[in-house]
Amino acid sequence: MCSCTVGRVSTTVAPAPQAAPATAAPPRRRTRVLALPEARWALVSLVAFLLALPLDLGSAPAWTYGPLYAVAYAAGGWEPALEGLRALREKTLDVDLLMIVAALGAAAIGQVLDGALLIVIFATSGALEALATARTADSVRGLLDLAPATATRVRDGAEETVPTADLAVGDLVLVRPGERIGADGAVVEGSGEVDQATITGESLPVLKRPGDDVFAGTLNGTGALRVRVGRDPADSVIARIVTLVEEASRTKAPTQLFIEKIEQRYSVGVVAATLAVFGIPLAFGADLTDALLRAMTFMIVASPCAVVLATMPPLLSAIANAGRHGVLVKSAVAMERLGEIDTAALDKTGTLTEGTPEVTAVTPVAGAGVDEDALLALAAAAEHPSEHPLARAIVAAARARGLRIAPADDFTAAPGRGVTAVIDGRTVHVGRADTPEGAETTVRVTRDGTLLGTLALTDRLRADAAEATTRLTALTGTAPALLTGDHAAAAARVADATGITDVRAGLLPEDKVEAVRERERAGRKVLFVGDGVNDAPALAAAHAGVAMGRAGSDLALETADAVVVRDELTAVPAVVRLSRRARRLVVQNLVVAGVFITVLVLWDLIGHLPLPLGVAGHEGSTVLVGLNGLRLLRESAWRAE
Repeated sequence: MCSCTVGRVSTTVAPAPQAAPATAAPPRRRTRVLALPEARWALVSLVAFLLALPLDLGSAPAWTYGPLYAVAYAAGGWEPALEGLRALREKTLDVDLLMIVAALGAAAIGQVLDGALLIVIFATSGALEALATARTADSVRGLLDLAPATATRVRDGAEETVPTADLAVGDLVLVRPGERIGADGAVVEGSGEVDQATITGESLPVLKRPGDDVFAGTLNGTGALRVRVGRDPADSVIARIVTLVEEASRTKAPTQLFIEKIEQRYSVGVVAATLAVFGIPLAFGADLTDALLRAMTFMIVASPCAVVLATMPPLLSAIANAGRHGVLVKSAVAMERLGEIDTAALDKTGTLTEGTPEVTAVTPVAGAGVDEDALLALAAAAEHPSEHPLARAIVAAARARGLRIAPADDFTAAPGRGVTAVIDGRTVHVGRADTPEGAETTVRVTRDGTLLGTLALTDRLRADAAEATTRLTALTGTAPALLTGDHAAAAARVADATGITDVRAGLLPEDKVEAVRERERAGRKVLFVGDGVNDAPALAAAHAGVAMGRAGSDLALETADAVVVRDELTAVPAVVRLSRRARRLVVQNLVVAGVFITVLVLWDLIGHLPLPLGVAGHEGSTVLVGLNGLRLLRESAWRAE
């Protein structure tokens, strides 16, 4: 394939590299759902509850469903109960323990179904949280697999295979075609094309010559390279990406701490109030059974079932609706955060563009004796034996025009120089054009040493890119920023086509993170949209992150709060808008739940609230807020206003 490096794409005509163990993709280590104990216990609790429910509602004998409810209580409640007891030992009280107490209190006065439902809800929530944590850990570990375990070190002219961890700054490393580079450094000898999409996000391999920097974990496609190690492997860019993801994930902890403080105060308040409701009347001579019944009624009506459902149905309905339209939102917390953003930042390659090149211009030289079709067919014939992305683009363009691709003889490729083949008895060469760095890749086509013309190739802009940026601007009030590791000229071309004015090009992963954090420090809540490993730190650092799913890296998909499965960029503003609707319904539901709880609690304290009426009011408010949240399942909730 032609060895061209013009602008943001680089081309090199070379035979397809042979498969080798060094080039094989690292095996993906992915935690299975049922490998998590939280998921197994939640499943047992849910199954037992679903088996007991029809028997209970069907007025079957208690001995048929009672043991099943007991299993639901034990399977789903033992772990939060144990954690709650441990918290008590540390002189803290959380809402999980309160739910266990409320469930047991409900069972004590005969409301076994209510208690079991509480147990199942919280057990399932805990399992989902454990799964999300495990999958993120999987993806971070998988990223480390990109860096090879061994490298070929050259000392005094002799080669030796050593663990990459033993490499030191100044060591000389030999990287053969098809091998991954073991450490960050600079090329001192040789040339070849390196696929460094994992670091910079560039859609095509980049030609590397002596003096050029290379990164650990990137793949050498053509030509042997001798690389001088410039950074300790433990401090490589790929290792720093892992660190950045972990650090950015920890920055979300303050919000979680705030929620835990609210839970602590609520739990302590309800427990103290329940004891007072039981103890004070008893101290003034009330009947023990009556005092206990009033206290249990208070526990039931004060329990936050309606509050829990006030939040979850709108968010879960929004998640389900988004899923039907090709957007996977990973949790209710993620859905809520998407609606809070007030500015957006977008990656370029694979996000605003499709990440694949296409031929955009075919220009024959006047008097060369070929027209556009003949020039393209000749280039495609020479490139046909190559597996390089630009070669595939040229061949695809010829086939799209229905052109005949002649067989090629004596095919050769040289990194940095291009491909040569004999077509119909004449020597055809396709190689790099010596033009300034720009937004396009230009290749020259010659026959028997005579220039016939040039082809221009560029990364294809997504058809809905401009519409998506316009909608994001309308939602946030500010135009999105473009953050890319690609060249400035390529970024400018995409920015012009999409109406973006804030453009930052040539960014490494840590630069993208800093750009996001700069906006966060200014008080903005940033939505970042990307697709590559190099985008993962920014996805984690942003208030909310969305990954493009079709070609997205494992780490980006696991780090992001949401994944656009169908690669429709307009789905990003759509899911943000849906999230904002969900948050409005959450507020409505919290008001309804708060009013019901306040009225029922005051009724129980001031008057005499009959237990059946208390349960009916409690369950009625729960059903009401649940049904209100389900409104977001409708198709109209997704469509633009």
